[in-house]
Amino acid sequence: MKRLPVCFFAAVVGALMACVGVPAAAEDGFQPMFNGKDLSGWVLTNTPPETWSFQDDLLICSGKPIGEIRTEKMYQNFIMELEWRHMVPRGNAGVFVWADDITARGVPFHRGIEVQVLENAYGNTQSYTTHGDIFPIHGAKMTPINGRGGDRAFPTESRANPSPEWNHYRIECRDGEISLAVNGKVVTQGKEASPSKGYICLESEGGVVHFRNIRIQTLPDTDIAPEQIAIANRGYESLYSGLNLTGWAEPSDSDQWKVNDWTLSHTSAVDQTSRLVSQRSFDRIGFVVDVRLKDDAGKASIAIGDQTKFDLADPEIAKHLQKSGQWNRLELTQVDDKRLLIVNGQPTEVSQSFVSGPLTLVASGNVDFCNVYARTISVNQP
Repeated sequence: MKRLPVCFFAAVVGALMACVGVPAAAEDGFQPMFNGKDLSGWVLTNTPPETWSFQDDLLICSGKPIGEIRTEKMYQNFIMELEWRHMVPRGNAGVFVWADDITARGVPFHRGIEVQVLENAYGNTQSYTTHGDIFPIHGAKMTPINGRGGDRAFPTESRANPSPEWNHYRIECRDGEISLAVNGKVVTQGKEASPSKGYICLESEGGVVHFRNIRIQTLPDTDIAPEQIAIANRGYESLYSGLNLTGWAEPSDSDQWKVNDWTLSHTSAVDQTSRLVSQRSFDRIGFVVDVRLKDDAGKASIAIGDQTKFDLADPEIAKHLQKSGQWNRLELTQVDDKRLLIVNGQPTEVSQSFVSGPLTLVASGNVDFCNVYARTISVNQP
């Protein structure tokens, strides 16, 4: 009997696997991170659905507003591969690894390690290059390999193709060490990263960018200290889209509120107070809101319906605030079964029982808000 070639059997096996729905990517240990239809498995951290779309197996990012999406799952050790291309010169984007659940204070980005995705026309400087940089951001830490005296790792050579050509990234993360291969060659490395377990994020930052063939191979976890793990999902949902005031009741003085990308700005005379009320109501509400008083005359508070108001002029709050022009973070959370307001990381004595209702932003003068998140806090939930 004539023996059939090995390639024949391989083809048969491949066909059978396709019939039973086993993805080809699984053969080498990789799994796709998107299904090509929607954002299943991902969280719209601070960008709306309009920012992300799918077309012909491409994930298209509009670049507006500036912000991110993140994975639902945390990762520690893994290999991630993706292809990207900028559709405009000087386009900006990035991939974050080992990130927290929501964005850091006063910025539209997570604390984590960023892998830079800049288009070639952006230009190179002593402090950054257009692609291939790896660096800790907004409180994360990392020791660079091939650094320039700071905490940023620079690529050993430039290998990216200009817009609108495709580029391939291979990001390997193991035990706090990270390496990046650009178009088939490792060019950037870092070590001693902290956190070294967290979420993976894709960044929207102004320009249209396409992604495709995003896949991951998860490697076994290793024991690490709790402080090496990023902040896990607390259930926060973004209430501000960065595009419009969808989700908010239209204020009678809407000309005082301006949508300014990731920042929501209020401008009025000092004696004119305006309120912006979320259309959604939350049971046992918890929130995170970042506030910036742009000058000494600005005033702001955060209210829950008409029941409770946290005024930044309250002495217990004011003593923890940054000076005018700097961002402050107010978080209403639960600690030991009690509601507690934390201001810039410091607990205050402004503590009451939990209440329910919509979130209300109150301002007079020149005030900016960003990172407006809310959640329902369950009993005994941290």
